[in-house]
Amino acid sequence: MTADLSTFSFPTTIRFGAGAVDELPDVLARAGVSRPLLVTDVGVSPLPFFAAIVERLDGAGLAPATFDSVVGNPVVAQVTAGVEAYRAHGADAIVGVGGGAALDVAKAIGVMATHDGDLFDYEDEVPGARPIEDRIPYFVAVPTTAGTGSEVGRSAVIADDAHIKRIVFSPHLLAKVVLADPALTVGLPPHITAATGLDALTHNIEAYLARHYHPICDGIALEGLRLGAANLARAVAEPTDLDARGAMLLSSMMGAIAFQKGLGLVHSCAHALGTAVDMHHGLANGVMIDHALAFNVEVVPERFATMAVTVGLDDTSPTGFLQWLAELKATVGVPAGLEAAGVGGDRVGELAALAIADACWPNGPRDCTEADFVAIFERAL
Repeated sequence: MTADLSTFSFPTTIRFGAGAVDELPDVLARAGVSRPLLVTDVGVSPLPFFAAIVERLDGAGLAPATFDSVVGNPVVAQVTAGVEAYRAHGADAIVGVGGGAALDVAKAIGVMATHDGDLFDYEDEVPGARPIEDRIPYFVAVPTTAGTGSEVGRSAVIADDAHIKRIVFSPHLLAKVVLADPALTVGLPPHITAATGLDALTHNIEAYLARHYHPICDGIALEGLRLGAANLARAVAEPTDLDARGAMLLSSMMGAIAFQKGLGLVHSCAHALGTAVDMHHGLANGVMIDHALAFNVEVVPERFATMAVTVGLDDTSPTGFLQWLAELKATVGVPAGLEAAGVGGDRVGELAALAIADACWPNGPRDCTEADFVAIFERAL
């Protein structure tokens, strides 16, 4: 990867390339803000690059504060604590630094710092939901993983007190600027690189398979799939390869842009696993992807053939594509199935009940029943 940075607008302004994070003080200064709250997770805040971000902001005459209580799958209590930190600091901007959890919490803090009521009063597609207005604090996203693409998304996925994942959505949640610096992903351990990378691939695949007509998203999803397929194993095996890391960061962002078209049953399965056993979201997608996607083959075989061509397979049948996914999982160290990931058959009924209640699968190409989900989870054991 060259030292040159690129700028994309889609519609968020994205500064992409090694060194992009160095522009954060100037980005904030140009926006006329000076007291940013940095929202991150417990794994990122002790890292040297995060300390360097804080030092750079201090050196530019800004007054940053840090909220680093994000851990695991984000829950509403983390948002509440973050709002308290925002107000205590007298913050005028939010900078999300981290993976999807930290970025989603950062967005939700922005909502509740400026809106009345409860976070889930603003839940997406719920009758009577309150609208999110255009008064969110200035928000900059700095991704440190290549998975969810939350930095370019317009939603926040936050679990309620019962650990059910719920979605807050609005175009007003889009970051004003994304600083996508692949150098920040270099320190990720291989298993996190693998899990987040499978998350990115899942977003691109399910967006392409989603039933709605959106050829623009289809094109983005296929290119995101191509980039991820060509670079995930290399990013896992050669962690300092900035070209591979950059390609995965692009694949991740493209997946998040594409899935405005919709996702599907792999995500419903993953959300069930996140609720029932607190499994990492990317890992859950990776464990389930080949098993769940097989359910869709009979209704969109031509789309599986196109995906097989996109990733460069000689066998362009649906079976060939699913076998490629299984082999990729083995190569990057993602468990082949549920039992290998520590989930036994006694959880199948619970998982199926959670999955059928999830909002993602109706966007997929084929309708599901709870019995279908039972069969999918049993096949995945």
